[in-house]
Amino acid sequence: MKNSAPFTASVSVVVPAMNEAANLPHVFATLPGWIDEVVLVDGNSTDDTVAVARALRPGLRVVTQSRRGKGNALIEGFAAATGDVIVMIDADGSTDGREIASFVTALVEGADFAKGSRYAAGGGSDDISPLRSLGNRLLTLATNRLYGTRYTDLCYGYNAFWACHLDALALDCDGFEIETLMNIRAARAGLVIREVPSHERSRIHGVSNLHAVRDGLRVLRTILRERVRRTAEPVAARREPATA
Repeated sequence: MKNSAPFTASVSVVVPAMNEAANLPHVFATLPGWIDEVVLVDGNSTDDTVAVARALRPGLRVVTQSRRGKGNALIEGFAAATGDVIVMIDADGSTDGREIASFVTALVEGADFAKGSRYAAGGGSDDISPLRSLGNRLLTLATNRLYGTRYTDLCYGYNAFWACHLDALALDCDGFEIETLMNIRAARAGLVIREVPSHERSRIHGVSNLHAVRDGLRVLRTILRERVRRTAEPVAARREPATA
């Protein structure tokens, strides 16, 4: 049963999942009772992901992914979500649903886009390797230099935003670079961005599909491609980022 909501805005949580049946009980147990909707985007799982999710969450909305990749899963989940606010979390147990209140609070206090950060004061990670941490910091630095942002953590997938800004984000990628694309386009659209400290846990069961070098290169290409696109825009169409 849904608990009394602390916010007047309705909240949808989008969870992309592929073969995460063993992790979903842990993930769903952390979700606040006051959220309005959970959208599970199933990447054509071969285990009992969908059955487990439906048993755990009556009223769950299930979207079957049409292509492959985390980016495609999130885009399809966002399109299906009906809440005023959309929160994106992972299905592997690495993101803590109890932090959702902090993200929504940042939005109702004036932010357009609430961006999770493991490096902001109060954040942390039990999972990130030294190589991934170094790569993330370098990519974050490059993004800040090129786009005038003040991000502390570029490559983290725990974010929330007002659904009305989906058109401004105009998301159009299939892979793990989706978080980077969201962060850059939110800044380019002039959205008010607030970082929210978040603690990343280790994956509970299974093996991650993330490949540090391959996906890091995809992120770098995204950063550079978006810079070229920005340069090609008419000056009058640009708005400067507003990072809280």
